[in-house]
Amino acid sequence: MAALPVYPWRLAPDGLATVRQLRARGLRPGGQDVVAQIERPRRRRGPLVAYLYEIDKAKPVRPMTPARWAALAKANAARRTCPECERDAGYVIPASLGMCVPCAYPDDEQRAA
Repeated sequence: MAALPVYPWRLAPDGLATVRQLRARGLRPGGQDVVAQIERPRRRRGPLVAYLYEIDKAKPVRPMTPARWAALAKANAARRTCPECERDAGYVIPASLGMCVPCAYPDDEQRAA
């Protein structure tokens, strides 16, 4: 396997893009292989690497189907539902608490009243 060409940060040739850049154009890699990479220097933990794909070979992003929208809505609702009181908190429940704020700190609610 041949080594990939490595370009410095912001100096990749035209016609190549990262996954995020493809997504911004409404495209996806579409199964093509990585053709190059760019490296951004970092002080402590080695370089940050991003893989590059050919824009010409990229395919359009698949549209969201009604089933995908429903699955996404269900997943987001599960992230907002408190496992203690089983109510919709109105926000994504933080993993650090594992429950909504009123259930995590019941004494604070009594003091406020």
